[in-house]
Amino acid sequence: MKHLIDCAMKREVCDLVIKNANIFNVFTGETERGEIAVADGRIVAIGNGYRGRREYDATGLTALPSFLDAHIHVESSMLSPEEFAAVSVLHGTGTIVADPHEIVNVCGVAGAEYVGEAFSRLRCENVAPLGVCLQLPSCVPATPFETSGAKLGGRETEEELRRGLFFGLGEMMNFPAVLAGEEDVLRKLQAAADGGKPIDGHGPGLTAEALCAYRAAGVLTDHESLTPEECREKAARGLYVQIRCGSSANNIADAAKAMDGVNFRRFLLCTDDKNAEDLTSLGHLDDALRRLVAAGADARYAVCTATLNVAECYRLTDVGALAPRYFADVVLVDDMKNFNVRAVFKRGVLVAENGKTLFDIGEKYLPEAVRGPVKIKPVSARDFRIEGHGGRFRTMEIMPNGLYTREVFVPAPQGELSVKGGDLNKLAVIERHFASGNLALGLVKGFGFRGGALGLSVAHDSHNLVILGDDDGAMARVAELLAEAGGGMALVSRAGEEVFPLDIAGLMSSRPAAEVASRTAQLRARARGMGVKECYEPFMTLAFLSLAVIPELKLTDRGLFSLGKYAFVPLEEK
Repeated sequence: MKHLIDCAMKREVCDLVIKNANIFNVFTGETERGEIAVADGRIVAIGNGYRGRREYDATGLTALPSFLDAHIHVESSMLSPEEFAAVSVLHGTGTIVADPHEIVNVCGVAGAEYVGEAFSRLRCENVAPLGVCLQLPSCVPATPFETSGAKLGGRETEEELRRGLFFGLGEMMNFPAVLAGEEDVLRKLQAAADGGKPIDGHGPGLTAEALCAYRAAGVLTDHESLTPEECREKAARGLYVQIRCGSSANNIADAAKAMDGVNFRRFLLCTDDKNAEDLTSLGHLDDALRRLVAAGADARYAVCTATLNVAECYRLTDVGALAPRYFADVVLVDDMKNFNVRAVFKRGVLVAENGKTLFDIGEKYLPEAVRGPVKIKPVSARDFRIEGHGGRFRTMEIMPNGLYTREVFVPAPQGELSVKGGDLNKLAVIERHFASGNLALGLVKGFGFRGGALGLSVAHDSHNLVILGDDDGAMARVAELLAEAGGGMALVSRAGEEVFPLDIAGLMSSRPAAEVASRTAQLRARARGMGVKECYEPFMTLAFLSLAVIPELKLTDRGLFSLGKYAFVPLEEK
């Protein structure tokens, strides 16, 4: 402490001084020209006339606190933790609140242990370049209506939250069980509350007394707001509203309309799910910030949603601001409109500069626990036949640029349904953890895909195989390719077949980020060439069609599920 005081008082030389910067103050919304003086990894002063063993000239640049992602599933990037860190740090990210519920639904708690250990091994001058707050997934499985690779009940949640690994409780997606007061779900919430740990939420469309009940249960955040009015109501009831800027879901326009000079302190930026191609080409939270400002949000408020607001929500008292005693987590950008990142410091160590990371990933950590195979029973084209009896078929219509579906009806034939040449695709979900033989069929309207099949082993949140197509034989072949590869992304067309393996739990690839981005982009481009509409991200949209906690109609390995009815419903209604 005396050393920090002596450096602040200019009696000692600082470790680092960032000079000539335009320093944005998240507490006042003002910008001042000056220096950031750093000792022992912490900011000791904002001012002028400081001497440093290292000095960095930031002339013409704006200094901001490093960005904090309030809610992310690293697995959705399809990158290993090491590769994800390298990409996100390059774009100014200093800390993430990570919910590893994708890999825990496949591998159990061993999956979370893998994520935490892989991140912890990264070093730049003995400093971890990315701070990671690991949440314990609250919904494994997300609902009792699907087959996952693991289960975490109330008792297991109590035990795990007593460990040092987990920072808080991940998004409570099973909000119907919370509102119904189901004992095992409440036991999880109580365990987090008793430990003083934050609880993330997931409450699409919750309003009035349902919203109040959800908040009363201790839920702190929500990233599923559909309208500006819903954003404002959730903020008014004490929730932090997470603004989502992901690859397939984005509510930035709604949030920009909802934020004002008073309530902006209740808004947090997050990406939730962002793929490797978007991360490498568009950026991480820097991309979200420029979009939020372009949508009309005041740049001063926008910066707070990615810095101070997140830190205060999660009680991270050492990050989120540029002020004495805070860690020297600093990002230098060109301005507060474009947010082009020029340099990134973590605890006073330069970890990225001019588009290059300054730390070595080294050999990737890849334990046997996350290398499990994909297990399915053999399938053939006849397994994908749909027979009609003259009634009408329940069909999913995907809302553009989102994860939600509407329930619509189409006429059912007498006999076998053919979807070739029309506006329908078949959808299949195949259980892949225990080779149970579960295979459920549904229909999707308006996706646009024609001439084959595509599929992947990423299907939120239990991550069974999800396959879409208009050709039964091609759908069966996609299933075979995914099983042979041990998980991945696959596409079959008249022009041939292609598969990109995901060798980490069937969710992520251990390959370099540039290769993952290139290969997955190639598959997406082929899917677009086969008709997938621009308002859908071909594979990531597909991955959410089995998530039964998002409205309105979804397909799990056990059948067609209606969230409104909170029950399985038949494909054909007479």
